[in-house]
Amino acid sequence: MKSNIRAMKFKTRAITPIRIGAAAAVMGLVAVAAAGGSASIAATTKAKRVTITVASLVPGASAAATKQFNNQVLEFDRANPGIQVLPVTYDWTGPTFAAELAAGTLPTMFTVPFTDGRSLGEAGQLANLTKYAKSYSWFKQFNPAVIAEGIDAKGQVIAIPEAAYAQALQYNRQLFSEAGLNPNKPPTTWAQVAADAQAISAKTGEAGFSVMGANDNTAGWILTTLSYAFGGRVETGIGAKATATFDNPGTVDALNFIHTLRWTDNAMGSNFGLSWGTSNAAFAAGQIGMFVSGSDVYTNMVQADNLNPSIYGLAPLPTENANAGILGGGTLAAVKPTATPAQIAAAMKWINFYYMQPLVNKAQAIRNAKSLIADDQPVGVPAMPVFNLKTFNEANKWIKSLINTPQSQFAPFNDGIFKDKLVPEPESATQAIYGDLDSVVEQVLTNANANIPGLLQAANSVGQSSIAEGNQPS
Repeated sequence: MKSNIRAMKFKTRAITPIRIGAAAAVMGLVAVAAAGGSASIAATTKAKRVTITVASLVPGASAAATKQFNNQVLEFDRANPGIQVLPVTYDWTGPTFAAELAAGTLPTMFTVPFTDGRSLGEAGQLANLTKYAKSYSWFKQFNPAVIAEGIDAKGQVIAIPEAAYAQALQYNRQLFSEAGLNPNKPPTTWAQVAADAQAISAKTGEAGFSVMGANDNTAGWILTTLSYAFGGRVETGIGAKATATFDNPGTVDALNFIHTLRWTDNAMGSNFGLSWGTSNAAFAAGQIGMFVSGSDVYTNMVQADNLNPSIYGLAPLPTENANAGILGGGTLAAVKPTATPAQIAAAMKWINFYYMQPLVNKAQAIRNAKSLIADDQPVGVPAMPVFNLKTFNEANKWIKSLINTPQSQFAPFNDGIFKDKLVPEPESATQAIYGDLDSVVEQVLTNANANIPGLLQAANSVGQSSIAEGNQPS
């Protein structure tokens, strides 16, 4: 789901080829004018300045993060006097995005999860970026599996991947220590997760383990993540030929795991309606020992939730059988279909400046990192590479001396993720599938007598209908 990052949740979804690879070093905002990969398509005319609105930070972002973003806008404006960039706070969620899309109130450039890009593009709800994107030299450097998320069935580029992630276990090192656990040895099995959650809850009074339970697609997103980790899949196939498979043994095991922690172990606290943002906030406030979310949420916690870096730990999710895997996704930068050619070109210049250049241009990567540091923002947050391995490794070398994040606390994730199998999010009707699973999670969290197989069977019928509805000709 996100990864901005959402993500949902940077919440994002995928397609058949595995699209993600290794931990990326630079997350966040960019620092110099567009350079390298110069576009041949002009964004403006001499007659009139082009104005675009662009998605910026989530509502409630810190003053330092806001200042840093505004500095990027000023830098861009100085280098592009023919373009006026107006930032708009933006936080992707399924329901709010659908409403903004229908009302036509989205900014000129906005972000969507991997799972939504191709379906929106094929429905004519995203601008065709093909000729603009291919005019930049970095277009040929994309990880092929990642750029596939921004290309529709006609071969048109309808979005630009700007970040990718893998789901991970976020854990509070301070609560681990207070509970008598070793913060340098996070759990590697689900039995250990349960035992550690019980210890944290008993000795600190905080939630040892938490899952997102909000009815905004996040609960279903996390259940899908856990289903994968327990060896299940909630959907097979693609498009109209996809089949909902909610009632599989892996999903049953995942829900039984949640049910036991909630009702038998009493290790999940008392707030069962958390979403992506509120989970981040609760974790940063020291109220959660462990929870599942994208590997890149550290940045958001620092920017919006005043996270104390010393409490943060990151580990891969346990995967204990041959079919188990790690859900992965990412975020796409897109342009609304009503944008004029001049606005599309201007938006692509902003995408190049803000998202692409720190990953492919040494001078800009270094300036970006220094700019982030000057505004007390993180450099070196775990994520997944958007570009090929050669580009990724080179970019990491550029900023190695500037990394200001606790790399040793990310080590369990960075060392372990390469051993895991990354699995795309459900391809067909992704957000609807997550929404159909929300109520199952809610029932398990609020009803001690929840009939898990029965709930999944009922939801599966709804999920199959969602797939059919989501693949109707537009």
